[in-house]
Amino acid sequence: MAHKAGFVNIIGNPNVGKSTLMNAFVGERLSIITSKAQTTRHRILGIVNGEDFQVVLSDTPGIIKPAYELQSSMMDFVKSAFEDADVLVYLVEIGEQELKDESFFNKITHSEIPVLLLLNKIDKSNQSLVEEQVMFWKEKVPNAEIFAISALENFGVPEVFNRILELLPDSPPFYDKEALTDKPERFFVNEIVREKILLNYKKEIPYSVEVDTEEFFEEENIIRMRSVIMVERETQKGIIIGHKGTAIKRVGVEARKDLEKFFGKQVHLELYAKVNKNWRSDDRQLKRFGYNQK
Repeated sequence: MAHKAGFVNIIGNPNVGKSTLMNAFVGERLSIITSKAQTTRHRILGIVNGEDFQVVLSDTPGIIKPAYELQSSMMDFVKSAFEDADVLVYLVEIGEQELKDESFFNKITHSEIPVLLLLNKIDKSNQSLVEEQVMFWKEKVPNAEIFAISALENFGVPEVFNRILELLPDSPPFYDKEALTDKPERFFVNEIVREKILLNYKKEIPYSVEVDTEEFFEEENIIRMRSVIMVERETQKGIIIGHKGTAIKRVGVEARKDLEKFFGKQVHLELYAKVNKNWRSDDRQLKRFGYNQK
């Protein structure tokens, strides 16, 4: 039996549902999902294996115009998504008109690889508007196949996945057939803690934070983790900790529940806050956290 394998890269503006789509394909919460923009900072691979196929999905940061070094690094992950894709998935939402970076849009409309344009969040719309939007995007991206979907409700997602399988080249698998992702376990600890910070804090705090899991020890019945929440200023550290430690404790409790579901095992999580000045603009620090991997 012939075996298909290839890379399917998901791109689009912030908050259009890329992470929700990725997780719908993979069936696991690999990418963090919140209502805040710029949630995904890295390129996260999710791997879907079947007897005769391996789909390597890539969730990328939302496309923005970078304001500082961290955001430039995030856009480098998006650029790399154009270089190794066998199928490009361009995700838009109802009412959207354009990408936030014209050069990326130009790459999509001139792509020599198959482009699937997915019109997402149709559960929040009506039939006439969906039809109008489909016509709009047919004219704007004539080289794309268009699907109307709801990633959140899993409507239309299986049909898109079947089309992806048809478009993939014949190839042996790129990763072990048991693999779910290319990221190490500590990466997902960092992401889950960061998600809880996004949900529990306002204003600039979530965007000034990086999480570093310094210890990860797996025993027979429990995993012991120690993670540091890094901020840029002393005042931010105080906000993260909260009055008598209540805020950081809440983050820890919520993160532990999700980590136990993710790893299928009891988790002991220790959280600390630490000031790491200007880490978002420091090349050395960004490399340490997995950015600027050039």
